[in-house]
Amino acid sequence: MTNSKLIDDIILSPNHSGLRNEKISKIAIHHAAGIIKARDLARIFLPRQRQASSNYMIGSDGKIILGVDERNRAWTTSSSWCDNRAITIEVGNSTRGPSWEVSDFVLNRLIDLVTDICRRNNIYPCTYTGNKNGVLQKHEWYANTNCPGPYLGNKFSFIASEVNKRLDKDYKENLYRVRKSFSDKKSQKGAFKSIDNAKKCADKYRLKVFDEDGNEIYPRKNLKSIDTLAREVIRGDWGNGNERKKRLTEAGYDYYAVQRRVNQILS
Repeated sequence: MTNSKLIDDIILSPNHSGLRNEKISKIAIHHAAGIIKARDLARIFLPRQRQASSNYMIGSDGKIILGVDERNRAWTTSSSWCDNRAITIEVGNSTRGPSWEVSDFVLNRLIDLVTDICRRNNIYPCTYTGNKNGVLQKHEWYANTNCPGPYLGNKFSFIASEVNKRLDKDYKENLYRVRKSFSDKKSQKGAFKSIDNAKKCADKYRLKVFDEDGNEIYPRKNLKSIDTLAREVIRGDWGNGNERKKRLTEAGYDYYAVQRRVNQILS
């Protein structure tokens, strides 16, 4: 288990329970209830008598400090259930009460950190449900407190949305769907990242393979000859490098056979 590379410093608190006993699946966002720099915020949790800590601190200056290794359960949310599952983050404010606002710069740093935590811990999507079922957690659900304050608390849906915009690019990869027809979802026998696995499934059930756009890519009728393909490759019709390999394979052709013929023609 790794920690975020976004940190500006490490100021470890002794206040934690050691290795967490649950998989990381939550992120608990707190506010510091004060305008405070990150290093000063981290130092608050150094005395043992404080009996509190946080995995990360983001100060009002936008700096990010690691306070407790992600592998360890911090003492942040007044809940063993939550703290064992959650990476906890304390966030410095830009104004005092009653609104306890957070600057746009710090909010963006928070979104950066939450995105990074989700990526490294395979959390997708990042959800805010308004209760404990979602990924994003509020301290006020576990203790008699108004943390994370009205301003930050009202930003949870926005935070989840912004994080997912970034995560979508990572997770929404092209899937090859095995069906009778693209419109017949009920006939689907699988969706694969690997075209080879999709073809094997299609052969097994005598079905077809479709890409994300609904194009039938296997089996292909009226396939071109290796010689014709080789000359198209030389002409540049199929792109270069990995792009060429991907396109030829998806079209149902033997990339290596085509490339051998290309080499023969050019030699």
